[in-house]
Amino acid sequence: MSRCSQLGIALFLTTALAVAQNLQEFEKRVTEFTLDNGLHFIVLERHEAPVVSFHTFVNAGSVDDPEGKTGLAHIFEHMAFKGTPDIGSTNWPEEKKALAAVEQIYDRVEGERRKRFKADPAKLEALENELKAAIEKANSFVVPNLYPTLIEENGGVGLNAGTELDSTEYFYNLPANRAELWFLLESQRFLHPVFREFYKERDVVLEERRMRIESSPQGKLMETLLATSFAAHPYQRMPGGWASDITSLRVKDAEAFYKTYYTPANIAIAIVGDIDPKQARALAERYFGRLPAAPLPPLVHTVEPPQEGPKQTQVETPSQPLAFIAYKRPDQYDKDDAALDVMSSLLAGGRTGILYKEMVRDQQIAVAVGAEGTFPGGKYPNLFLFFVAPSLGHTIDENVKVMDGILDRFKAEVVDPQALARVKTKSRAELVRRLDSNSGLAQLLNSYYVNYGNWRRLFTELDETDKVTAQDVQRVARQYLTPKNRTAAYTIQPATAPVEARQ
Repeated sequence: MSRCSQLGIALFLTTALAVAQNLQEFEKRVTEFTLDNGLHFIVLERHEAPVVSFHTFVNAGSVDDPEGKTGLAHIFEHMAFKGTPDIGSTNWPEEKKALAAVEQIYDRVEGERRKRFKADPAKLEALENELKAAIEKANSFVVPNLYPTLIEENGGVGLNAGTELDSTEYFYNLPANRAELWFLLESQRFLHPVFREFYKERDVVLEERRMRIESSPQGKLMETLLATSFAAHPYQRMPGGWASDITSLRVKDAEAFYKTYYTPANIAIAIVGDIDPKQARALAERYFGRLPAAPLPPLVHTVEPPQEGPKQTQVETPSQPLAFIAYKRPDQYDKDDAALDVMSSLLAGGRTGILYKEMVRDQQIAVAVGAEGTFPGGKYPNLFLFFVAPSLGHTIDENVKVMDGILDRFKAEVVDPQALARVKTKSRAELVRRLDSNSGLAQLLNSYYVNYGNWRRLFTELDETDKVTAQDVQRVARQYLTPKNRTAAYTIQPATAPVEARQ
């Protein structure tokens, strides 16, 4: 046996033992409980430092945006930082009246707009000016950013949130002696959300879309890819939503989304760090027990129809050439999920991936190449995504042709056993590294609990990876990386305008 093989086996055994030990240790230190209203908590004691990480996982994201109201999950995420009746207002009774007046005037504005060609322009202009003045009055009662300021003044760090296709997550860290403050603030923003500065934040969300999609060739190409790949399922849209939908969102829309999806049984909370689980449970019951129980929200019922042939789309841009190539694949609960993950690592696992070695290192026809085995979300059937950026002097067509040749060879030949073993060892080592961070661990525990019903899958899914054979990888490559399943999106240079048109 070569020394390299011996070292590989030693590392595999070391990481395998570490993961097994971590699972056993975690089970000793993890406390789980569910409140009467359905809100689930996972508490993990780690007393190495006097810090606690908090992570709230809402099992709803932009995939749950109602038709015609895309961007709603994202804008409610913004609203969750605006405070409560007691936090963020100089005079809540007056602010409440002013917010109600805004909505009443907005109803009149929309009523006039619905008349379309029969609308009175002068009346509409007067109403819009009245609406602008009402919004300014309501905003005059706001203490800007008081909610996050309270957290930061008490030593909070890492305060942030994110809206993805399948979830919305809120997280930050506090000193251990400020733990009760988190229970107070987090429960209040979901018990008594206030939709202050809604239309200001609507403009912020719209600006984020302009920056991330409309002004970004990569974002624009990705949006085009998704809209082309999916004919029916809401995975066809980016998390930020469509601009025309965003500009039409109202407070009543956000309130309806909150009441439907922010129910206690649809939320999980992970707490990791220097905290007593008995104390955590008492505080959870005291603060979060007040949230009223409600039914679970509906799942997305739209099923993407089978793709009947290859699709292709293009986006004109003078920027760096870029290509996305996607293949339809099943959801994260499918029996082939582990094999698809292994295939992703083999093909595009950093500098050791087949695509990088051949296209970037050896042939030097690309400056970047990679893959995402699950995209844009995993709850529903999704995409196995490849991307490539050609190097100077080389084209997208050339790169795609080489990539297709590599994939054809990958499907024709059984994976090298040593390469397969390296991928499995790397997966274990990466998991061990991810367990070092309290905040990262809180996110992982929550994600696995919500998506699979048991946080232990964080560890046990490695067993599924270990069972993947070279034949499994070849089978899924042949089954899913087919022309019929394929959607390709390329950037192209804008056509040069005729001289007459430029003059």
